Amino acid sequence: MTAAPSSDDDQTPEQLRIRREKRERILEEGREAYPVSIPRTHSLAEIRAAYPDLEAGTETGDQVGVAGRIIFLRNKGKLCFATLQEGDGTQLQAMISFNGVGEESLARWKADVDLGDIVYVHGQVISSRTGELSVMADAWEMASKSLRPLPVAHKEMNEETRVRQRYVDLIMRPEARSIARTRIAVMAELRKALDERSFLEVETPMLQTLHGGAAARPFSTHSNAFDIDLFLRIAPELFLKRCVVGGIEKVFEINRNFRNEGADSTHSPEFAMLETYQAYGTYDDSAVMIRELVQQVSQNAIGTLTPTMPDGSLYDLSGEWTSLEMYPSLSEALGEEIVPAGNADETTVAELLAIAARVGLEIPKDKGYGHGKLVEELWEHMVGQKLAQPVFVRDFPVETSPLVRSHRSVTGVVEKWDLYVRGFELATGYSELVDPVIQRERFVDQARLAAAGDDEAMVLDEEFLTAMEYGMPPTTGTGMGIDRLLMALTGLGIRETILFPLVKPIPRG
Repeated sequence: MTAAPSSDDDQTPEQLRIRREKRERILEEGREAYPVSIPRTHSLAEIRAAYPDLEAGTETGDQVGVAGRIIFLRNKGKLCFATLQEGDGTQLQAMISFNGVGEESLARWKADVDLGDIVYVHGQVISSRTGELSVMADAWEMASKSLRPLPVAHKEMNEETRVRQRYVDLIMRPEARSIARTRIAVMAELRKALDERSFLEVETPMLQTLHGGAAARPFSTHSNAFDIDLFLRIAPELFLKRCVVGGIEKVFEINRNFRNEGADSTHSPEFAMLETYQAYGTYDDSAVMIRELVQQVSQNAIGTLTPTMPDGSLYDLSGEWTSLEMYPSLSEALGEEIVPAGNADETTVAELLAIAARVGLEIPKDKGYGHGKLVEELWEHMVGQKLAQPVFVRDFPVETSPLVRSHRSVTGVVEKWDLYVRGFELATGYSELVDPVIQRERFVDQARLAAAGDDEAMVLDEEFLTAMEYGMPPTTGTGMGIDRLLMALTGLGIRETILFPLVKPIPRG
C-alpha cells in the first residue's frame, strides 16, 4: 500500500521539500512562480524550422522568446546550459550566462531552477561553438515551478506507472507522445474516409433507459430529476438504426461505450467505438468497406500498409483478406462435424459440453450457455487464438446474434462476420435483421437466456421495435474498436492506446 506524502515538513520527501522552499522564496521576493502568461514569440519547433543549418559560432542577431520544460540542466560557473522541451517533444538549448543576464539573474537561475521546471527565455538565436542551435539569454523567468522531480531519464518507467501518471509518461517518452497523436490522426482519417463515402456522423445517447445493441453487462446509475434507473450505453446500435428508419441511409458514430466486465490486454470497461450503418447493403459490402477503411487509415495515418510491431516485425495489411466460416473451421479443428442448431442432425448442447471437456475448455456452469454460445467459445479456443493475419470469420450461430438477419441459404446461422487482426477481434459486421416480427421473437429468446442466468442477454426494447414497425430498409452495419485499431496498427496493448485508461485507485491515508 502506497500512502500519499504527508504535508508535515519532517515527513515530506527531501526533493519535494526543497522545491517547495524554492517556490516560497520566489513568492516572498515578489516574483512569480506561476505567472498568468509569458511573452513567448516562437515555439521551439518554429525556431528549429527557421534555423536548420546555422554554422557553429553563428550569431543571428534575431531576438526571440521561447518556453519549455527543462529536461537537462548543467550549471557551471558563469555559463549555464538547459535543454528545453515542448509538448511535441521538440528540444532546444538555452544558454544563461553572466554576460547575458547579469550576476543577480544568473544567481537566481542557479538557486531557483530544477529539472522539470517550465521556464521562459528571451534572447538571441545562435549556434554554439559546438554547433548546437541555442537561445543565448538576456532575460529569463519562471513559467511554472515543478514541485516534483521527473523520473531518471535513463531508467524506464514500468507500465503501471506510465498508465497512472500518463502526464509524466508524455513528458518522458517520445513513444507516448507519438501514440497520442497517432490516435487523433486515426480518428480524423476514419471520419475523412466515411465523409468521402457520404456517411453522416451523428451523436446518440450515452444514458439509456434500456441496455441493448450488444451482449454485455452494463453500468447502471439513477437520474434524480426523472427518478428512473439508467444505463451507460453498451452500444449505440439501436439508436443508429432508428436513424436509418428515419431516412439517414448512411450513418456513423465515433464515441464511447461502457461495459461492466473484465479488463485485460484487449478489453477496457470504457472504450471508443466506430459504428456504421448503410441502407441497401449486405455484410459482404460492409466487409469490403471495413478492409478499405483499415487500409486507408494505416496508409495515411501510419504511413504504410505494413506497420512495424514493437518486436521489429512487420504486419501486412495489404491486399485482399482471407475469409473462413465458423462452423466448417471449427469442425476442421476438432476433426468432427459441428452442425448448427435448427438442423435435423444439429450438434446438441450435451455433445458440445462433452467436446469442451475433451479439449480442455472450461465452461461456467452457472451461465446457462446454449448451443450458439458454446460453439463460439469452442471456436475461440480452437481457432480464434491461432489467427495471425487479417481474417474475416463468417456465419455465426443465430442464438448469439439476435440483431442479425438469418443466412439466405444456410440454416441455423446468421449473416455476420468478425474481423480478426493479430489474433484478436477488431471489428464486426452484419446483414441487419429488419423484420420487426422476427426481431421481437429474438428478443423473447434473449429474455429466456437472461432468466437462465445469462447476464449478457439483451432486453426487449419496445421503442426500438416500434421504430422498426415503420419499416427499415435492408441494411448492413459494422462496429470497430478504435482502441483495438490502434493496437492492430502499433502492436501495443489496449492500456497504451488509451490516454487515460481506468485504473484502480491507490489507497491513500
